[in-house]
Amino acid sequence: MPDHPTKVLEDVLAHIRSEHPSVARRWFDELEPLGFSAGAFGVRAQSELHRDYLRRNGLDAFNDAIRSVTGQLVAVRMLGPDDQWDNASKNERSTKERADAASASQDTKPQHTHEGGRPTPPAPQPVVRSERAWLDREQSLPINPEYSFDQFVIGPNNQMAHAAAVAVADNPGHAYNPLFIHGGVGLGKTHLLQAICLKIKEHQPDITMHYVSCDGFMTQFMNAVQSGRMVEFRHTFRDVDLLVIDDIHFLAKRDRTQEEFFHTFNALYQCNKQIVLSSDAAPEDIPELEDRLVSRFLWGLVVKVEKPGFETRVEILKRKADERGLELPDNVATEIAHHIDTNIRELEGAITRLQIFSSTKKCDIDLDLTREALGEEFATAMVSAGAGISIDSIISEVSAFYHIKRTDLLGKRRHKSIAHPRQIGMYLARQQTKHSLEEVGAHFGGRDHTTVMHAVRTISRKCKEDQELLSQIRAIESRLRAR
Repeated sequence: MPDHPTKVLEDVLAHIRSEHPSVARRWFDELEPLGFSAGAFGVRAQSELHRDYLRRNGLDAFNDAIRSVTGQLVAVRMLGPDDQWDNASKNERSTKERADAASASQDTKPQHTHEGGRPTPPAPQPVVRSERAWLDREQSLPINPEYSFDQFVIGPNNQMAHAAAVAVADNPGHAYNPLFIHGGVGLGKTHLLQAICLKIKEHQPDITMHYVSCDGFMTQFMNAVQSGRMVEFRHTFRDVDLLVIDDIHFLAKRDRTQEEFFHTFNALYQCNKQIVLSSDAAPEDIPELEDRLVSRFLWGLVVKVEKPGFETRVEILKRKADERGLELPDNVATEIAHHIDTNIRELEGAITRLQIFSSTKKCDIDLDLTREALGEEFATAMVSAGAGISIDSIISEVSAFYHIKRTDLLGKRRHKSIAHPRQIGMYLARQQTKHSLEEVGAHFGGRDHTTVMHAVRTISRKCKEDQELLSQIRAIESRLRAR
């Protein structure tokens, strides 16, 4: 067994980044190794939320990594800042999980005996605690520590919803109650709900909150009815300071559950306890939802999130890549954002595929890798329809024609020898492709659409007066067609 916990954790994280890249996060570098004890390797997370997130979403990857690194059948124990590692390890075999596991083992395996008839002691087994099972008994949704307000990309599509969520987090129970956020799938509703939970928990650590899906609410209700535990159920949902329910539209057609939620809502509202709900549709558009519930949902503030615009999508891609420790070139981000305009989940899916391809091929992310990772259809779409010319090819040809570095062309330098070719590049991008002003600006180092507009007007005017400039542009266009 290795004796150096720091080296073991470094090797574990390297294995995860190589074999489970979609699980890896930048903040894993802040994890603290605690060493080996009782068949487990302790890892301390920076907060309880990080610990719980790792238990739910990273346990399989960490266990695979520790076993690959050590060659031993050991498990990773995730602990929070206040969890006692030594005591937890010593008491591990007295937990209910161990008792259940031992009972199951006795039921399924015959006991071996010595010749004298005495039972043979079982062979020592590594301590593997099912931490996920413990979390699942809480019956609440996991809160992703990355879903903070700081990581939420604000744009015209979600500005009001973000402002309302921040107001609720700053003054729960009094700002907007209830807060009802609705919009299509994958547009950031869940991020806002979790950001509210994170901020309230940060400033009020002793607050009692329950964050659950509507399906979870219904399941717990039906289980409580069948088992005669309605008192316990009502305590779970009514004796809280903050109740957050995702996808409340699933209450539709559930008469008994709507009745119970109606009384839960009233109990919380009358005590000024904060209620936050999300839905795919506005309250009045949820089919077969009782009018009295619709009315109550409208008591507070109802806000909608729309599909993110181009610039917002670019920023989302960069944030998602940064969370995973990826270097995402600007031209890759802008191309993906141009062709994936449905929702944030698809953008994140593109980042995941890029990460896996980059890790597998052990190469940096560029346009060629992006085309390969995201498929032939995407690669075809990356070339502008009709003209057959992409902005990336324009940037390459302009850089080569004027003998300047690509980084300078897309950078901040304003010297005439750089600024003039940059304007020509933006002019050609507008003339030869169907990209919008803001999309062209994003390709050219994240410049504003007014900068592109000024460049187009300037070069258009000069072409009428300067035959040499016109010849240069014709030469570049000829090269582009040849490509």
